[in-house]
Amino acid sequence: MNTRHDIASTAASGAARRPAIGVLMGDPSGIGPEITVRLLSRAESLQDARIVLIGARSVLAAGEKIAGIQLDPLFIESTAHLPDAPGRVCMLAIDDIDSSEIEIGKMTVASGRYALAMLRAAAGEVAQGGLDGIVFAPLNKGAMRLAGLTHEDEMRLLAELLGVKGFVCEFNVTHGLWTSRVTSHIPLSEVAAAIKGPVIQDAIAILDRNLRAAGVAAPRVAVAGLNPHAGDGGTMGREEIDIIGPAVEAMRASGVDARGPLPADTIFVAAKAGAFDGVVSMYHDQGQIAMKLMGFETGVTVLGGLPVPFTTCASGTAFDIAGRGIARIEGLAQALAINVSMASRARGR
Repeated sequence: MNTRHDIASTAASGAARRPAIGVLMGDPSGIGPEITVRLLSRAESLQDARIVLIGARSVLAAGEKIAGIQLDPLFIESTAHLPDAPGRVCMLAIDDIDSSEIEIGKMTVASGRYALAMLRAAAGEVAQGGLDGIVFAPLNKGAMRLAGLTHEDEMRLLAELLGVKGFVCEFNVTHGLWTSRVTSHIPLSEVAAAIKGPVIQDAIAILDRNLRAAGVAAPRVAVAGLNPHAGDGGTMGREEIDIIGPAVEAMRASGVDARGPLPADTIFVAAKAGAFDGVVSMYHDQGQIAMKLMGFETGVTVLGGLPVPFTTCASGTAFDIAGRGIARIEGLAQALAINVSMASRARGR
């Protein structure tokens, strides 16, 4: 069989159907490399997309050793003319770390530096039009900060690298329920001052837009209050009356099915029962605690507002079990499925 000819002949027809998805192995000291290898070794992971692994050969080798699986990727020079190789993982090798620098289960400068380098490489491929989406295994913000990250998080870094000036937001997805946040990785003491009407409207709008991109035809969006009992008529704070309520009404007037502000301690009870497709929370843990209780192992984080979908599993680097081969892959598998679905819909528009 002429493999080169077969790959070339399928590229034209396959490229039109299957999106190109870049996959990053995450922090090399955590569970990322091993769960990435296990995920990409499954035939179903390669059915609906052209998968491009972006990373160092040494990190892949470490993941393969822990997983006990050999991926045997097809090495490429760039994603500009990506072949369609059914059942095969392509790899863009960026050898930015030496295997001796990897310390499994430890937060290190080297691991953070590698993670940042891979994010920059992935953003570069997206900017050049070679990839339709990016999936990344768990990162460690502490390691990236040790290595020089000055942004609030990786999402803000990616927004800068990709020239995004508008509102960006993390979504968490569990069992089909999506959440967005008005504020994210800032101290709790700064949250109340950051709750502004235009930002609330942005968080509602971006959630509605991404739910539609994921296939929800008429999203129902619930908006949480900031204070206990959603302010209880102003007796526990006026943010709901003065800021959140008017923002919700403005979005309703624009055609978005937004409801609230609703008490944060019951909003997820209704959402879990199917009353809403998405919830806008006011700060990080207001939504994260509920979502992780509902499905920590299968939860997905989507970075909204970027040119293509960026997704990851909601669980972290799990340094305590890294290297033992017992980490579960369900969350990363869901992250890949959501990414492929969103990227496919975008290509079809």
